[in-house]
Amino acid sequence: MSSKNPRQKSGRRSKWAAAALIGIGLLVTGGVYAGASAAMAATEPTSTASTLTVDDGKKLFQANCATCHGMNLEGSADGPSLYGVGELAVHFQMSTGRMPLQMQGPQAPQKPVQFTDDQIAAIGKWIQSTSPGPSFPSEDVLDGKGDVANGAELFRTNCAMCHNVAAAGGALTEGKYAPALTHTSALNMYAAMVTGPQNMPVFNNMTLTEEEKRDVISALLYLQENDSPGGWSLGSLGPVSEGLFIWIFGIGTLIGLTVWITAKSN
Repeated sequence: MSSKNPRQKSGRRSKWAAAALIGIGLLVTGGVYAGASAAMAATEPTSTASTLTVDDGKKLFQANCATCHGMNLEGSADGPSLYGVGELAVHFQMSTGRMPLQMQGPQAPQKPVQFTDDQIAAIGKWIQSTSPGPSFPSEDVLDGKGDVANGAELFRTNCAMCHNVAAAGGALTEGKYAPALTHTSALNMYAAMVTGPQNMPVFNNMTLTEEEKRDVISALLYLQENDSPGGWSLGSLGPVSEGLFIWIFGIGTLIGLTVWITAKSN
C-alpha cells in the first residue's frame, strides 16, 4: 500500500523581498511624518516671540546670563558688570554669537547665534531700562550713502592698524585679534565703534562724529559689495600671503621646469 504524500507547493520568495518591504514601510512612515510636521508647522504662529516684553527680557537674562553677569547686572568673577553698557552692546554681543560665552579665553569668538532677534531685543530693552547706555542710531547713519572716500581715509587712519587696510582682520598680542569686517552688518559696525567691544577702543562723538561714523560704515559696505579691482586678493593680507604665493607656486614652478628641462636634455 503506497502512502500518499501530497506534494506541497512551495513558492520561494526573493531574497530582496524583505528589504523591499522594509524600505517601502520606511518611505510611507517618513512621508506621513513629514506631512504631519509640515501641517503642524503651518498652523503654529510664526511670530510668537514678537510679543516679548521687558519682563520677558529680564527672565531670559536671569536664566541665561546672570551666572556670569549677576542677577542685577552687578557682574561677578566670571563676567563684567553691565551697568551702562546699553542695549546696543547687548545686540552686538548676542547677535554675533559672542555671548553667551563658550569658554574663557583671550577674547570671545564669533559663533552661531543662540537666541532669536526678538529675545535679544527683549534682553536689551530690560538692560536699557535698568541701566541706560548707548542705544540704536537713526536709520540714515546705517544707509551706506555717506562719503565713501572720506570714510576710507578715516578707516585707514583709525582702524587699519588692527583691522587691515582692506578690513580683512589681523592678529594682535597675547592671542587676541581684530576680526574681519567683510561680512559685518552696518549696525554692528556702528555698535563696535560706540561700545568698544573686546580690545577695540570707544569712538565717541568727540573722536568720530555721527556723520564720520556714517562715512566709515559706507566705505566698509562699499568694500563688501564690490570685488577687488586688482583681481585675486589672496585674502587681502598683504605681502605675507603674496610672498608665500610667489615662493610656493612661482619659484616652485621654475624649479619644476628646470628639473624637467635637465631630464629631457639627459
